[in-house]
Amino acid sequence: MLKWSRRRALQFFYFALFWLFVLFSLLNDQTDSRIHGGMQDEDSATRPSFPTYLTTNSSTYKSTRVLGDSDWAKACVSSRSYKRRLSSSTRNQQRRENRQRKCDIFTGRWVYDNVSYPLYDEGGCPYMSDQLACTKHGRPDVDYQRMRWQPHDCNLKRWNGREMLEKLRNKRLMFVGDSLNRGQWISMVCLLQSMVPTGKKSMSPNAPLTIFTAEEYNATAEFYWAPLIVESNSDDPVNHRLDDRIIRPNSLYKHASQWKNADILVFNSYLWWRSGPKIKLLWNADDEMCEEADGLDAMELALETWADWVSSSVNPLKQRVFFVTMSPTHLWSREWNPGSEGNCFKEKTPINTDSYWGSGSDLSTMKMVENILDKLDYKVTVINITKLSEYRKDGHPSIYRKFWETFSPQQLENPASYSDCIHWCLPGVPDVWNELLFNFL
Repeated sequence: MLKWSRRRALQFFYFALFWLFVLFSLLNDQTDSRIHGGMQDEDSATRPSFPTYLTTNSSTYKSTRVLGDSDWAKACVSSRSYKRRLSSSTRNQQRRENRQRKCDIFTGRWVYDNVSYPLYDEGGCPYMSDQLACTKHGRPDVDYQRMRWQPHDCNLKRWNGREMLEKLRNKRLMFVGDSLNRGQWISMVCLLQSMVPTGKKSMSPNAPLTIFTAEEYNATAEFYWAPLIVESNSDDPVNHRLDDRIIRPNSLYKHASQWKNADILVFNSYLWWRSGPKIKLLWNADDEMCEEADGLDAMELALETWADWVSSSVNPLKQRVFFVTMSPTHLWSREWNPGSEGNCFKEKTPINTDSYWGSGSDLSTMKMVENILDKLDYKVTVINITKLSEYRKDGHPSIYRKFWETFSPQQLENPASYSDCIHWCLPGVPDVWNELLFNFL
């Protein structure tokens, strides 16, 4: 009887101990839930928030379906006007550059320097583009190659090709965007290639992704053609001049899969949003009905999708992301020379008026981009090339480049009618953009 009582007491003790353990576990789980829930709330409060239709739509940048030529041909059989869903964030923040740099390197003047410039010889760069080789195509003056950017209150660190190659050792530098960004990439290649011995450098064939390799440094400078950032029917680097421009404003998978592993990314996308008719928005791959939006609205949608990718995917400790601001045009000489009726043709000197601001830089577009970039804070470094490039009406190819189209006799009699006042001669202005990049790195 005594033995039975002891057994009952022991069973009761173990039973009570078991339920005390269960109760303690439940209380601990609730405490953990409150702690982790609080951490999630704090994280969600600090992480940039973008329009919900970009992050909840079933076909975001993570969608793995990529459209082919036949798919684009069937898309957008009909269209309707785009109605803005959500306005982009306008959270005001102090500019990153102003917080990080004591000197505003983007405010200054151009000074003539025939000792240090040009930084390379046009004919000595085997990778030069005929679209940008102005001396080769007959430009008689050369002073546009000998201009140095001088900030008002400090000095830029001078370009050093070997130091830049060391910065790129075991790294991939990739420029992403349109033909203006391709010009900056060609500038970078020409700046670097003379430092690399013959036989130790190579260039892959022209393709959506084109790669210059410096073998001794295990370094690459790459260009990826993505003129509208998101997937579009203009993604072919050769056949992209189409009557209808169609984008998938919430689809980034095709392009992000190419650039996601680069160590240094330089983005620029302005030119294609500013020219041509309205852009058609294909929200779902199988839609026959599209929406039509003007360039500013379409660009905002695309950049919000890109910003969402940066916010969720970029680790600043492993990957540097730069965004180059708008490259200005010089289409109307009356803006710097009142009463004249021309453009950049025959211009040989920079504009010397600090306050000059031409119509080639669209302020509403720049403000929209600024609002988006401000939300990304330290994850993106802005290279503000707009104002300093505004002064360089002399830096464009005008008629001194290779043209693939045929001009009429009337056009040939009036060279200003077909002058290229959008792109930039090399050596020239884009070299300074790369000097700014060098200073940031």
